[in-house]
Amino acid sequence: MNPRLALVFALVTVVLVFVVQNTAVVDIRLFFWTVSLSRALLVFLLLAVGVVMGWLLRAGVGRSRRK
Repeated sequence: MNPRLALVFALVTVVLVFVVQNTAVVDIRLFFWTVSLSRALLVFLLLAVGVVMGWLLRAGVGRSRRK
């Protein structure tokens, strides 16, 4: 079995277990706003925000090094 395929399969399995175990709805409050969503979705949204921020910061650092 290809090592990459095995890694992808393992990660998908972990993600599925995570989603099944974190289906409870949580309330997020910030000042006077309240949002209700599942814990798993909240973690994935925060992960996506972190990845985008890291990508943007990495792109900015790479641009300044080339000049």
